[in-house]
Amino acid sequence: MVIYGTRAQSQIKKHKHKNMNELTNKVAYITGGSKGIGYGIAKKLLEKGMRVAITSRSLASAQKAASSLTDDKKRILGLESDTSSFASEQKAIDEVVKHFGQLDVVVANAGVGHLVSFDDITVEQWTETINTNLTGVFNTVKTSLPALKQTKGYVITIASLAGANFFEKGTAYNASKFGLVGFTQALMLDVRKHDIKVTTIMPGSVATEFGDNIVSEKDAWKIQPEDIGQMVADLLEMNPRTLPSKIEVRPSKPGKG
Repeated sequence: MVIYGTRAQSQIKKHKHKNMNELTNKVAYITGGSKGIGYGIAKKLLEKGMRVAITSRSLASAQKAASSLTDDKKRILGLESDTSSFASEQKAIDEVVKHFGQLDVVVANAGVGHLVSFDDITVEQWTETINTNLTGVFNTVKTSLPALKQTKGYVITIASLAGANFFEKGTAYNASKFGLVGFTQALMLDVRKHDIKVTTIMPGSVATEFGDNIVSEKDAWKIQPEDIGQMVADLLEMNPRTLPSKIEVRPSKPGKG
């Protein structure tokens, strides 16, 4: 058994503090941040003192959400962007860097889901799912990488347990999320040489409007958006020597509804 003296304990605490990531004034870009998981992440990162840009395909929705998150205009930016368009994402990233002067964290959260049997799924539904959930993340990361190289930043993708578990009526959604998990893990290996960290978070049931769900008391058993926000903050504050590269998260006590 080793017992450290007061001086040694002080040095250990000092060393730990030195290695912790300081989040104050760092800049995060969150796609699909006007509601649901993205909104929960934005709220938590603002609480941590970060500056945050959120996007929606609707500028009005992005700006309304931004105003509801904080009235400090120097710390929040609402932008219109369609992640399935490379040009749209490039424009949004350029605006973030111009407005805040840097980019430290990218959270690729925007996603759609058409849970339809293969007999009934349309070409349009398939294309939208793949273009948003998979190609959209590629566009987000590809356009932000130059800025992230400058700050030795962090990429976090929001996948799903549907990226590891297939289910009926999930052909498009499963394909997009299985692909996203594979993309993110390969990306992690490619960009770590630039000191950029990459993690994919794979939530189960989350209390959001996803799939036309109307959030109510019946969703209390589900993961809450702020829980994912806390997880993102914990990742960013973790000692940089350690990387949880893939995280599965599910309700601790599943319910019904």
